Amino acid sequence: MSDTGVVSAGKPSVKRAEALNLRVQEVAAPILQSHGLELVEAVCVGQGPRTVIRVFIDKPGGITLTDCEQAHRSLSPALDVIDPFPHAYTLEISSPGLDRPLRSVPDYRRLIGKPVTLKLREPIQAQWRLVGIVVEVDDRGVVLTIPQKKVTETIRVEFDQIALARRKVEFS
Repeated sequence: MSDTGVVSAGKPSVKRAEALNLRVQEVAAPILQSHGLELVEAVCVGQGPRTVIRVFIDKPGGITLTDCEQAHRSLSPALDVIDPFPHAYTLEISSPGLDRPLRSVPDYRRLIGKPVTLKLREPIQAQWRLVGIVVEVDDRGVVLTIPQKKVTETIRVEFDQIALARRKVEFS
């Protein structure tokens, strides 16, 4: 890639891909909201006729196949109007899954009382990864209780310290 952000061999630049993702999100979010669905993420992957627009949706209580079908029927014509690509593409609608990355304050708030795994940008107390129960969330960070051998530690982690966060899925 050159300093201008242009990729050779006809591949889209990172900035163009981010702009496409943002444009799809701008179109998709209000349409999904009108159906009681939340846009979790929209990403465009691949190139040429192999391009795929992946839209991840959620709602309280989880997503059904009917929700995915309804979202697809509503989004497909809207995306055709903005015509994001000069070629055919595939639209995929799905649930983000139980272990989806946490990206927003509401994502964390939904998990109060539940276990999460945080991968950190820099170690805290010599740990690069923390596993704990979410006890509090505000606009700047999250408070976890972390079980130790004989005690439970409470620790605050600012969002800018977190590289990746996911719900810790436990099967019994």
